[in-house]
Amino acid sequence: MSSLAPAPAPCEWEALETWVDPSASPPYVLMLHLDALGCWQVNDPAQGYRTLFSTSSYDEAKGWILEDEYESVWGRLFSTGDPKT
Repeated sequence: MSSLAPAPAPCEWEALETWVDPSASPPYVLMLHLDALGCWQVNDPAQGYRTLFSTSSYDEAKGWILEDEYESVWGRLFSTGDPKT
C-alpha cells in the first residue's frame, strides 16, 4: 500500500513510531520519530510531514499524542536495526 502524502525530505533519524486515531475513518496517522540530534518530533504525513510537536523527551511527545487518544501501532523501527533506548 502506498501513501498519497508526498515523501519527506531526506533526514537523519534514529527511531520511528506510527500512531493512529482509530475513531477516524479511515484512521488518521501521525509519525513520532527521534532525529539524529536526540529530538522527538510528531509529524503529520497528511500535511506534508509538517512537524506538529517537538521535544527532547519521549514521554512528553508520547503524552502529547495520547491527549488526542491516538493508539500506537505495534513496534518501533530503528534506522540502524539497533535500539539506543
